[in-house]
Amino acid sequence: MMKKMQRRGPVTETPPARRVIWEFAHVFTGAAVVAITFNAFLLPNQIASGGVAGISTLFLALFDFVPAYTQWAFNIPLFIAGVLLLGGSLRGSMLYGLKTLAGTLFLPYVVFLTQDWEPATTDPLLASIMGGVGVGIGLGIVFRSSSSTGGTDLAAQIINKYTGLSLGGCVFLIDGLVVTSSAVIFGIEFALYALIALYITGKTIDLVQVGFGYSKMVMIISNYDEEVKQGLLTKVDRGVTKLSGYGGYTNSDRPVLMCVVSQNEISKLKQLVRSIDPEAFVIVSDTSEVLGEGFKRR
Repeated sequence: MMKKMQRRGPVTETPPARRVIWEFAHVFTGAAVVAITFNAFLLPNQIASGGVAGISTLFLALFDFVPAYTQWAFNIPLFIAGVLLLGGSLRGSMLYGLKTLAGTLFLPYVVFLTQDWEPATTDPLLASIMGGVGVGIGLGIVFRSSSSTGGTDLAAQIINKYTGLSLGGCVFLIDGLVVTSSAVIFGIEFALYALIALYITGKTIDLVQVGFGYSKMVMIISNYDEEVKQGLLTKVDRGVTKLSGYGGYTNSDRPVLMCVVSQNEISKLKQLVRSIDPEAFVIVSDTSEVLGEGFKRR
């Protein structure tokens, strides 16, 4: 007699040792990239583009404090405050907390080791561009390991928890204060360079996170939905999801076909739909990341 197969629910497993080592390697690599970029581009050109690194740039100019010491002085108390006040995110995930602690301590350490390196450039505009790219690459690598380098990220989470401000708004508030202080200390021009670096950092983080592989999500409404569906399955060789829709003008049921294709398949898809139903309503939108069969693996 065959045993009935039981559907298993989600299982929470301890990450394998190899994956843990790989994630810590990402944290150390990303932190090192951020630290070297800081000393090679941002610090020597007085570009305080937010975060604890930006604060350490301001403190060097005001009080002649060593940037690595300033970063440790902010990062360590913020990490402790995060453990005490953000228990759900740090204490609740021991691995995340350990990786964040590693990034929190290691980044200033590399800043200290490389503090005597010669600047890569003395052009503030070039420094803001390359500094933004370098920091974005480093942070993107760290974030891909589901970790953080601590600092003002933790401060933003604490403010978010106790004030109700959005997390993005808290980050913007902290970075805005650093950049505003930079305008007072170094001048408005250097504050604008800092804004350039901040913008490029955000874009580069997104690029590292999702890569260049943009796909297209297509929504199709057609009176010949079955024919279109079969064409997508057999000629484009992509899966199709049939959604239930309701026409606001016709007041009748209108099936909606959803399909995700790569960029080089979109022309083939549009030609197929046009050949079956020239009156079909087609919506094409960018999709930054797709996981699953036929696309990137998890």
